[in-house]
Amino acid sequence: MPKMKTKRSAAKRFRVTGGGKLIREKQFSGCHHILEKKSSKRKRGFRKKTLVSASDRKRLAKYMPYLGTAV
Repeated sequence: MPKMKTKRSAAKRFRVTGGGKLIREKQFSGCHHILEKKSSKRKRGFRKKTLVSASDRKRLAKYMPYLGTAV
């Protein structure tokens, strides 16, 4: 059986924490333009990372088969 390929797009967007959970950046966090109209609270929130929900972990397991026990 050949090796399964990891989806490179998923590998670049998700990381595994020490406890084995998946971490991701928040939506719109890559938008560093038109910041004038966004509140300071909203911009601060973009800096933080957040955990991937349990319902999405199954899908990510298919994209990244070699994460081991992380998913």
